[in-house]
Amino acid sequence: MTDQEKKLVGKITHYYGKIGVAVVELSDELSVGDTISIEGNVTNFQQTVDSMEIEHKQIKTAKAGDAIGLKVKDKVREGDSVYKVLA
Repeated sequence: MTDQEKKLVGKITHYYGKIGVAVVELSDELSVGDTISIEGNVTNFQQTVDSMEIEHKQIKTAKAGDAIGLKVKDKVREGDSVYKVLA
């Protein structure tokens, strides 16, 4: 795996295991279609942002300060960092 350029865009504040959704407190902008890397003590995977929600409404782009619901393909933990992978 190459050393990709990444930018911190948020932190995981909650994880709903049954539905596989993480709540991310954003410190930067994030859009559907972006590739993200979620990293923590035991977490480390990349995925594309397929859908995001704020208050159960689908959104395309979220900005710093937003808390979004994000469908994740693997288990994440509170405090994990969310990075946007820069092309």
